[in-house]
Formats: sequence, structure tokens, C-alpha cells
Amino acid sequence: MRGLLIELQNAAVRCLAVSGLALLIGVGGAIAQSGDLRAQDQSGKPAPANTTPAAPADPVKDSQRKTDEFVEAAQAINGPAGNPECVWLGRRVVGLMWRDDLDTAFRHLDLYDRFGCPGGHVQATFRCLVRFGAIDPKAPDSLSGRVHACWINPNAQPQAAASAASAPAPAAAPAAPPAPPAAK
Repeated sequence: MRGLLIELQNAAVRCLAVSGLALLIGVGGAIAQSGDLRAQDQSGKPAPANTTPAAPADPVKDSQRKTDEFVEAAQAINGPAGNPECVWLGRRVVGLMWRDDLDTAFRHLDLYDRFGCPGGHVQATFRCLVRFGAIDPKAPDSLSGRVHACWINPNAQPQAAASAASAPAPAAAPAAPPAPPAAK
């Protein structure tokens, strides 16, 4: 009888141990997925009053800036490269190529071709971007601004190279030798 009681106790302890282990594993996974509790508490709080007024104006300004860029491109570029869909896709392709995301760039390039946009304009724009050289990664709009400038005028030259090329030209002309004093 005593053996049966010990066996029953062992079975009950095993069941409790297995159930407790399963509960701990499940709770551990749930806690790991929920993330930091302090971050969740802060997300529920309202934003500070000083940042609220600036937020609604930014999307409007950004939307207006993009619209102006598409209008500028349509006026500056004749043909399909000036169409809004070609401008948008082409600039994205060039930006992705600059950031070495070639897989995504080629997927966008397929769409670009499907809209009947000229592939040569993407080539010329990327060539212009490479001519300009390094872009400051800390300035948020420097890449998009330069891509837009190169999209509008793929033959643009960097300022430093243009000024360096024009500066030696006047200096290269030989200076007139001083006239020797006239003998009397």
C-alpha cells in the first residue's frame, strides 16, 4: 500500500512539473514578444505641445514640393521622360542604384520600361549622379535633391569641376613679356 501511495505522489508531482514547465515556456515567449513595457507606456502618452503645430504643415509642404518637382520635370524634359510616372519611377531607380539595392532597382526598372519610359534617361541620370561624387549621408534630402537635379539636366557638371576647368583656361594663356627698355 505504501508503494502505491509513493507512486501516486510521484505521478502527481510529474504532472505538476510538466504543466509548470509548459506554463513557464509559454509565458516566457509571450513576454519576449511584447517588447519593452516602458516603451509601450510612453506611446500612450500625448505628444508634447511644442511639436504638435509643426506636424500638420509638413505633409502639405512635402506634397506641394513633390507636385512642383513633377511640374518642373514636365516643363524641362520633352517626351516621355517628363511624364510623372516616368519621373517618379526613374528617380527611384537611380536612388536605389546609388544605394546598391540593385534587385529592387531592376524590379522598378521593369515597371519603368512597362510605362514606355526611356531607359537612356536613367543611364544619363545615374552617370550625372556618379560625376557629382559623394553625397552627405547625414543630410536627409541631399540624395533625392541631387537625383532630381540630374533627372532634370543629366548633362549637369559638378560646381568644383566646372570652376576648376574654367579657371586654368585664362591662366594657361601666356603672359606678355615685359617690354625691354628702349636704348637711347
